[in-house]
Amino acid sequence: MIRAVLVALAFSVIVVISPPHASAEGGKCAAAGRGIVNFQPALPPRPVRQVPFVEGADTARTIADYRGRAVVLNFWATWCAPCVREMPSLDRLQAEVSGEGIEVLTLSVDRGGAPVIKRFYKKLGIRNLPVLVDKRGEVLRKMRVRGLPTTLLIDARGNEVGRVVGPAEWDSPEALALVRGCLGPVPQDRRPGAEEALKPRPGDGRRG
Repeated sequence: MIRAVLVALAFSVIVVISPPHASAEGGKCAAAGRGIVNFQPALPPRPVRQVPFVEGADTARTIADYRGRAVVLNFWATWCAPCVREMPSLDRLQAEVSGEGIEVLTLSVDRGGAPVIKRFYKKLGIRNLPVLVDKRGEVLRKMRVRGLPTTLLIDARGNEVGRVVGPAEWDSPEALALVRGCLGPVPQDRRPGAEEALKPRPGDGRRG
């Protein structure tokens, strides 16, 4: 009898405590996004689907490969004019937050794959962004992306905390406040350990 009461009490504590914690994280991100009109917070944050995409020519990746770092995941294409306009600001954002445990991933749906993206990067002088391809649009569909550009903010636990639907000036004070308010800086104890840091990171040597 006593054991049953204790179990019931423990369950009630979990039920009462968990939702406010989730809503607090979502609320923090919602507050950070007030300066970006096309920002949609995820209330509560939700785990992202682990759908494979390709880095460079043939290296398979999923978002789980970046666990321990927060991720700004941008869906784009070279034929998408708003995507093209925001790409330099995403490049500058990566340079700005690279030391904060935040990774900017630009996932292209171009059917021409890596060669098309590399030519585009060279033309625009993009130096800090990865060559990532979702050629069949599977990641796009599974993450419920309805149009381009769309950018998901994913915390170090692998949860989507919000998304920007449409373009943004990603190195503007408002966008930097959004990214840092929702994602970072990632605490050192949540980042990959020193031993893991010695391994090639996803995308190392990927540019150019």
